[in-house]
Amino acid sequence: MNKFLIYPVGFISLLANVCAQSAPGPSAANLPAAVPSAASTQPLGVPAPPAPGRRGGTGQPGHDSFYTLGPDSLPRDRVPKGRFSEPKVIPSVVFPGTEHRYYVYVPAQYDPAKPTAVMFFNDGQAMMAEDGDVRGQNVLDNLIYRHEIPVMLGVFINPGKRPDQPEPSLRGDWGDNTGNRRDEYNPPNDQYARVIVDEILPVLKQDYNLSPDPNLHGIMGTSSGGCAAFAVAWFRPDDFRKVITFVGSFTDIRGEYIYPELVAAAEHKPIRIFMQDGRNDNRRTPATLNNDWFYQNVRLKDALEKKGYEVNYAWGMNDHGQKMGGAIFPEMMRWLWRDQPVNTDPTDMVERAFRAPVARPAPPPAAPAP
Repeated sequence: MNKFLIYPVGFISLLANVCAQSAPGPSAANLPAAVPSAASTQPLGVPAPPAPGRRGGTGQPGHDSFYTLGPDSLPRDRVPKGRFSEPKVIPSVVFPGTEHRYYVYVPAQYDPAKPTAVMFFNDGQAMMAEDGDVRGQNVLDNLIYRHEIPVMLGVFINPGKRPDQPEPSLRGDWGDNTGNRRDEYNPPNDQYARVIVDEILPVLKQDYNLSPDPNLHGIMGTSSGGCAAFAVAWFRPDDFRKVITFVGSFTDIRGEYIYPELVAAAEHKPIRIFMQDGRNDNRRTPATLNNDWFYQNVRLKDALEKKGYEVNYAWGMNDHGQKMGGAIFPEMMRWLWRDQPVNTDPTDMVERAFRAPVARPAPPPAAPAP
């Protein structure tokens, strides 16, 4: 499929880097040795290699400065707001000794009587942060209200950790060093897919009316979380078929560079994917099969296209982080979920009206004081 142009060049903008270390996911211990700083003879217009020890692009200012959140990522007047559930924590069988904390975002239009779509957000603590680069709950509110995506539940799930370890932090450790993030998100195997499909989904179905249709199950993530999102659909396409990746780390972190070969060798799977990356995402000189983030994203995109997958992509100028991905996330969601049913009958005023909140039963009256 041809590249889907979302905005004119220069229109999209993002916020500053999400993490103090600029690259959510792999630690410096997992990266190849950095290239020494370039000499003063560096050609004009060619960015210098990263300084030793730095993660996340060239270190030059400005790569993320043109990417900022638009109105569909922010709360808007008159748009009904959903609500987050209380956090739930469940132990993992796939990764013994660890547990997962997750929050369910229930849109105002959720009707428990109707089977409902679901979108999972890996690294949930970052995707739901009110001052973060994605603010997924606002995007759900705005697009659901205007019929641009179906009514769906949002499941914001943190990477696993032991009970004695801290929860990941938006501007601290995302769980790579204080939890189980690397072992869950990076290996190209079905373990994390089993966490989502076999451990989390059955619990969700006890509390919510989830559609059984795998075409109504989506998942997204950033960096290693993007690789985990792809793995869920790749290894369990009978359960998940819609994927979004920001700056996926399809490199030598736990061997993830093999996905293009897996795609080429396997039968076609019913997966729809939107990939985003930037030309300054953890570049290496020279780019090789396993150590250059941007090169690896392009390589996987090419393999998917050659195999006939329904794939869309956007390559920007960003470093490693969520700046561009967050800015275009509403458009990515529109494209990913564009095949929802539409009624063209001009007399259908429900179809032509904004989606109103579902009436909730009033809580029972409080018991009288004794």
